[in-house]
Amino acid sequence: MNRTIRSAACALAAAGLAIGLTACDAAVDQVDKAVNEAYEVTYEVTGKGVDSIDFHAGGGTAMEPKIETVQKPALPWTKTVTLKGIMPPAVMPVALDAAGAEVTCKITYKGKVIKEAKGEGLATAGGCVAVSPIAE
Repeated sequence: MNRTIRSAACALAAAGLAIGLTACDAAVDQVDKAVNEAYEVTYEVTGKGVDSIDFHAGGGTAMEPKIETVQKPALPWTKTVTLKGIMPPAVMPVALDAAGAEVTCKITYKGKVIKEAKGEGLATAGGCVAVSPIAE
């Protein structure tokens, strides 16, 4: 009787392991797909007093995205970029004289604003950073 119980327990453990590994394979496949999937966002910066704008431009990796900079941008400023996978969309207006800066930044994906920030201190507080819509 102990052998029967032991055999049944081993069979259940093996079945559970097989199901668990299958679930892991599915998760890995989803991550691989998400990492390689491209998406497009539009950055927008409006206001006054902005000396430069830094933004994730689509190069690099999710952990170390390529950051491009526009010096002395004419406002309102917009830029559409193609990002990949879990790379977060980000736009960061920079003002040397933050007290005089009045800034709004937006990130739009498929016509919907996914991140917006505004205020005098925005130009020195990090701007707009959103979660990749692919990761959601």
